[in-house]
Amino acid sequence: MRAIFGLVLIVGMALAGAAVYLIQQHMAQTEALLRKEREFNAKAGKLVEVFVFAKPLQYGDALQESDVQVIYWPEKTLPATIFRDKATLFPENASGPRYVMRATEAFEPVLASRLTEPGQLANLTAKLQDGQRAFAIRVGASSGVSSFVKPDDFVDIYWTGSLARSEGEVTRLIESSVQVIAVNNSFDEDQMSGNKDARSVTVAVTPAQVARLTQAQASGRLSLSLVGKNAAAVTEEVEFDTRSMLGIVEEEVQEVEAPRVCTIKSRKGGELVETVIPCTD
Repeated sequence: MRAIFGLVLIVGMALAGAAVYLIQQHMAQTEALLRKEREFNAKAGKLVEVFVFAKPLQYGDALQESDVQVIYWPEKTLPATIFRDKATLFPENASGPRYVMRATEAFEPVLASRLTEPGQLANLTAKLQDGQRAFAIRVGASSGVSSFVKPDDFVDIYWTGSLARSEGEVTRLIESSVQVIAVNNSFDEDQMSGNKDARSVTVAVTPAQVARLTQAQASGRLSLSLVGKNAAAVTEEVEFDTRSMLGIVEEEVQEVEAPRVCTIKSRKGGELVETVIPCTD
């Protein structure tokens, strides 16, 4: 009986020791996971709730509550115009829904630049910022990028025409890094079919630029050049005529004064003789 009791005691102590060991292992693993989580949170920073698109949407679609969902996003990397408050995204007394201004993908952040104001239709004026005007430029196959320019691209605008001070025509950069907001009647790239040549390109400019472009279009030809998204605007003057394009330099002709010659005339017999003498004055 005592032997059985001793055996049971030994087995119990062994099981207790194994349980303690397993508990210590589990606690060590838990502490390691918590430490990794704390390190991750320290790197990522505070996570906050933001709205993202729950599915792809096309230009002009009315935004419904079912089209968005909430996810967690690191607060220190939030885009400036992202929506975090449902009451702001879907105002209670709005005159109508918001409309999608640009085609979106699922889980793309919902930004103010992607949507119209509540009740405002997705049209051309919705793309204009305060103080901007829409100006249409006539383009064609000779305009440089008529087959490639799309809404929301940026272009440089060149003018070609005649100047009184120059022989032949001159080409000058008149506007740099201007945003295209429409091509023909399309406000979004998804509305465009294939690589159909543009007949008109509408840009967002200031009233002063409207006046300059109007004068340029009336007095010469306009050409467009696509600009990279992150390219800096050109600030220096860019102008070429045929001579400067070909590297022709006009030689300056300098007049050389003829040397002065002094003479004296005398008569020898019946003949008049002219003799060269040094000039004294």
